Amino acid sequence: MADTQRTLVIIKPDGVQRGLIGEIITRLERRGLRLVGLNIGVISEATARKHYAEHEGKGFYNSLVSYITSGPSVTMVLEGPDAIGVVRSTVGSTRPAEAAPGTIRADYGLTVGRNLIHASDGEASAEREVALFFGDAPLPTYTRDIDRWILED
Repeated sequence: MADTQRTLVIIKPDGVQRGLIGEIITRLERRGLRLVGLNIGVISEATARKHYAEHEGKGFYNSLVSYITSGPSVTMVLEGPDAIGVVRSTVGSTRPAEAAPGTIRADYGLTVGRNLIHASDGEASAEREVALFFGDAPLPTYTRDIDRWILED
C-alpha cells in the first residue's frame, strides 16, 4: 500500500455523549479509509497535556485539557492515501459555523469548544499523536476486497 498515510482521530466527549460514534466512523470509512486502531476511554490529564502541549500558556489551554478529560473519548487510527487531508476535509473547519456543508462539524457542531472531533493536522503531528495514544503497539495494515473499487492501481 504505497503512499499510504496514517492519522489520529479523536471523537471527543461531546461526540460520545451525543451518540455520534457510529455516524462519525461510518463517514470516515465510507470515504475509503481503513480503521487500524480503536480505543475508547477517558484520556488521562497527563496525556491530554502532552497532546495539547503546543497550546500551553494560552488562555484556553486549561479548558482544553479539562474538557478532553471530562468523559470518554474514542481514539482511532485511520489509514489510506492522503488520510490526513481526507479526514480533515471530512471533519470540516475547527469553527463549526465556518465548516463546509456536509462536513461532520457543519452537520453536528455549533461552537468551537464542542466541535466533536480532533484530526491530526499534518504528517509530523499524526506520527506524534498516534504514538502518544497507541504507543509502540503494532497496528495492522490490511487490504479489503472493496479497496480495488476505491483505490487506483
